Amino acid sequence: MFFKALRADIAAAKRCDPAARNKFEIFLTYSGVRALSYHRLANLLYRMRLKLLARICSQWAKFSTGIEIHPAAKIAAGVFIDHGHGVVIGETAEVGEGTVIYQGCTLGGTGKQTGKRHPTIGRNCVISAGAKVLGNITVGDCAKVGAGAVVLRDVPSGATVVGVPAKVVRVNGGKTVPDLAQEKSDPYLAELRALRERVAALEQSLQKSDNKERK
Repeated sequence: MFFKALRADIAAAKRCDPAARNKFEIFLTYSGVRALSYHRLANLLYRMRLKLLARICSQWAKFSTGIEIHPAAKIAAGVFIDHGHGVVIGETAEVGEGTVIYQGCTLGGTGKQTGKRHPTIGRNCVISAGAKVLGNITVGDCAKVGAGAVVLRDVPSGATVVGVPAKVVRVNGGKTVPDLAQEKSDPYLAELRALRERVAALEQSLQKSDNKERK
C-alpha cells in the first residue's frame, strides 16, 4: 500500500511538473513527495494509536521539507505538493486524488472548534501559491483557488475562486476540466472595462437626446 501510494505520488509529480526529468530524480529530490511519504508513515502510526511517534515523524518531515502535515490528515495517493515550503495541512483536512498544492498554502481551521474543522478538497483541484482554505468547507472536484485567496465558503465543482475573501469568478460553463491551466485574465479588470463601455454608451445616448431636443 505504501509503495503503491508512493508510485502514484511520483507519477503525479512527473505529470504535473514539466521540469521533472525522471522518476528517480523526483524520488530523491522533490520535497513534496518526501513529505507525503513521511505523512503516510505518520498516519499509520497515528492509526495504531502511537500518536507521540506520529507527531515526532510529522515534525521531522516539517524540519526536513518545510511542509507540515498533521498525522491524522487524509491525503489520497496521487496528490502533488509543488515546491511546498510553508504548506500546512490540518488534522481533519482531506485532499482528493490528483490535487496540486503550491507553496505557502494552508488548509486550516478558523478557531478552537472540535470535530471536523478543516477543509475537504476534492479531486483534481489546484490550490495556488499562498492560498488559505479555512474551516469545515468543501472545495469541489476540479476547482481552482487563485494565488493568495482566502476561502471561507464552499467552492462548487469546476469553479475558479479569487480574492479576499474568495469569490467565484468562473464555473467553466458547468463543466469540470481537470487540468493545470491557470486563469490569466483579471476578472475585476474585465468588469471595470465593461462598466466603462456601458458608461460611454449611456453618455452617447444622452448626447443624442440633447441634440434632438435642441433641434
